[in-house]
Amino acid sequence: MFRVGLGSDIHRLVEGRPLILGGIPIQHPKGLLGHSDADVVLHALTDALLGAAGLGDLGQYFPESPENKDRSSSEILREVCVMVWERGFKVINADLVVMAEEPKIQPYKEAMVEKISGLLNIDKNYVGVKATTCEGLGAIGRGEGIFSQAVILLEKVHGK
Repeated sequence: MFRVGLGSDIHRLVEGRPLILGGIPIQHPKGLLGHSDADVVLHALTDALLGAAGLGDLGQYFPESPENKDRSSSEILREVCVMVWERGFKVINADLVVMAEEPKIQPYKEAMVEKISGLLNIDKNYVGVKATTCEGLGAIGRGEGIFSQAVILLEKVHGK
């Protein structure tokens, strides 16, 4: 049995925060505002995993709380991967899109693929990271934030 999950996330860019995308620190004068490290790429991926496994959503497991303040999204994703495996699923592939006017994602794509494939414990050839702009349209197009979407394919490999 196969299951597909779709996740998305958006955060505002602000001064005084580091920018983390796909688990990778990005050189940029602004970072994403959020309770955790606000990595929209890994948040979208984590929500896709949870949805595909029938486990709910990110906020259900990692609410705004003192223990989750500034928490690494890589750490959160690792925990969710364990939950997904315990539910009987393995990850087949992941495909992600990052929408941002700035920074340019191209110089970081390979590092993101490496990081994400390591976190998911799958070959990097089964992880796609793509980037696009909004051509100046809307809040993302004005450079006010970054949006990401993820699709994941799981296969049931053990359990009921």
